[in-house]
Amino acid sequence: MTTRRAALTTVWAACGALAAIPATALAEDSQGEWQWGLTVYAWLPSLSGDTSFPSLPGGGGPSVDVSGSDILNALNFTFMGVADVRKGRWGVATDVIYLDLGGSKSNTRNLTVGGNELPASVTANASLDITGWLWTTVGEYRVVDQPDYSLDLLAGARLLNLSETLKWHLNGDISSLPLPGHDGHSEVSDNVWDGIVGVKGRATFGAERAWFVPYYLDIGAGNSDLTWQAMAGIGYAYHWGEVTGVWRHLDYDLGSKTPIQSLTLNGPAIGVTFRF
Repeated sequence: MTTRRAALTTVWAACGALAAIPATALAEDSQGEWQWGLTVYAWLPSLSGDTSFPSLPGGGGPSVDVSGSDILNALNFTFMGVADVRKGRWGVATDVIYLDLGGSKSNTRNLTVGGNELPASVTANASLDITGWLWTTVGEYRVVDQPDYSLDLLAGARLLNLSETLKWHLNGDISSLPLPGHDGHSEVSDNVWDGIVGVKGRATFGAERAWFVPYYLDIGAGNSDLTWQAMAGIGYAYHWGEVTGVWRHLDYDLGSKTPIQSLTLNGPAIGVTFRF
């Protein structure tokens, strides 16, 4: 809870700092031209996390706990995109991700029942499906705007909407386990809103400043105990837009008392941005 309170304090302090920017600055910075951007990208992250599934319909019975990294092995479908608009130093950006992942594993022992490991003679065939939306929207203010370097402060919100379905079949003698049978399935879902604050920007280099290093960092809390995201990479600017490759890490700590307790997405992403 101390971490959550600290994150919330950071969020509100940064929002207050943005709100305290004088109205004269807003009036001056609104004189620039509108600039629009549309990015389509592919992110191929590894996924890990811990989820506690009720073993009986309606939430009864002992929990069946599983780590997503032990089972997931396939990306079934995804959509990812960013839209942004800027006028002068002010801007707004929204990032939308839809994920549909699934996988299965045979003769695994990476399940626990009621907090206890499976007996030595028992293995499980398990399948896990995860679907969800990740939506981030922020307002931005550019505090540094130099030809070779920029820095924006940002504040906004992130939504995590996630559903997980686990199916299992236990092989062996399960008489010592408090389960109604060898087969079972369970589903949990969560809808998590968090306020976030952060920074983003880029440093350009090269003879024509076409190459650049983008960076992004945010942190927040709300329904989750703590969430944070970081990105960095390299890009090249053309007259029509940009091509960028980054490494992206997103982390959620949702608390030990929630069905979905943690979630981490970590991996490379490549995107194409059209500017107009």
